[in-house]
Amino acid sequence: MGLLIDIVDETNSVSADALQEVEKLLQFAAEKEGVQDQAEVSVTIVTNEEIREINRDYRGKDTPTDVISFALEEEGEDEVEIVGADMPPVLGDIIISADRTKEQAEEYGHSFMRELGFLAVHGFLHLLGYDHMTKEEEEEMFSKQKDLLDEYGLTRS
Repeated sequence: MGLLIDIVDETNSVSADALQEVEKLLQFAAEKEGVQDQAEVSVTIVTNEEIREINRDYRGKDTPTDVISFALEEEGEDEVEIVGADMPPVLGDIIISADRTKEQAEEYGHSFMRELGFLAVHGFLHLLGYDHMTKEEEEEMFSKQKDLLDEYGLTRS
């Protein structure tokens, strides 16, 4: 069955085919990462202005960014894991700026779909606990991203 994915394009600017491709890519990544069946993820496509507000309100950075993830299964300081519910995890939310996706695809010289897929996988890996705060973490996460995208067939060309 795989992931339960809810994708919403609030900008109405991303094709249905591209959204479907993101869903297939995330299913592929979930299978490769051994994510529990029926785990839930939401993906929301927004404008630069919307993601700037989210970035400002939740990260204290008043600038648009390309992707933000909110992991719901992450335990913060002084939080306790709830054991025994035996429910599939709700991994969290991935928010992607359609505007930044288009800008970065042009800047990097590859397709909109490649950039959208990259950002979706990047956000998804954050939901799984990967990060890039240290050089070692960055190498691990970026290597994982590249491997998943290459194996899926969504390369930079």
